[in-house]
Amino acid sequence: MAGRWRAATVAAHRPETPTARTLVLRVPDWPGHLAGQHVDVRLTAEDGYTAQRSYSLAAPAVGDLIEVTVQRVPDGEVSPYLVEVADVGDQIEIRGPLGGWFVWRPDDPAPVVLVAGGAGIVPLMSMVRTRRMARAKALFRLLYSLRSPAERYYSTELGSHQAGDGGLDVFLAYTREAPEGVTRPPQRLALSEINTHGLPPDSAPTCFVCGPTGFVESAANALVALGHDPRRIKTERFGPSGGRP
Repeated sequence: MAGRWRAATVAAHRPETPTARTLVLRVPDWPGHLAGQHVDVRLTAEDGYTAQRSYSLAAPAVGDLIEVTVQRVPDGEVSPYLVEVADVGDQIEIRGPLGGWFVWRPDDPAPVVLVAGGAGIVPLMSMVRTRRMARAKALFRLLYSLRSPAERYYSTELGSHQAGDGGLDVFLAYTREAPEGVTRPPQRLALSEINTHGLPPDSAPTCFVCGPTGFVESAANALVALGHDPRRIKTERFGPSGGRP
């Protein structure tokens, strides 16, 4: 059941940025999950004190293996341990999968627009990976806004097309520092870019927007201004508390 706590063992980990890493967790009898869902993670100190945070699942499950990508939050109670300390063989507790609205199913043929701000790429990457694994044919357009090349999650996968990526286009919008050779100056993701690199409203895409609150509000408003149906715009926000993504 999604509501009970389960023991999870760190099976592997890999860095994504200087302040974020992905943890591969082995969870016996994992029931499976949908792209866009999340889990609660709970840590317990030797004195019995517990702290928990929510983190988006970053990929489809492979048997009893799941992935979460965690951004370290300064002075956080959970993320510093997961990013800097947790090692292979260590155990944590998780609860999930949780959430049933901000999700994408590979049998849905509708086109999709994904708009990510910073760490908001995590649940959207789960959708990209689920599409790839299922060989789904729905058109995907991913617009990823990030500060600099050093803060780019999943750089290998988003740097070139992988098998099963036909119909997926990726647009990177650097806001503070762009890599060498990129002609677009560092600036915020513009409405015109969402129009150009997204999908037209008359194709009735489902739009998923994830990132900091201000970014989500701006991107969602831009989609509405471009004529997208507000009922087809799904948003997920995160803040400085160390929660999702």
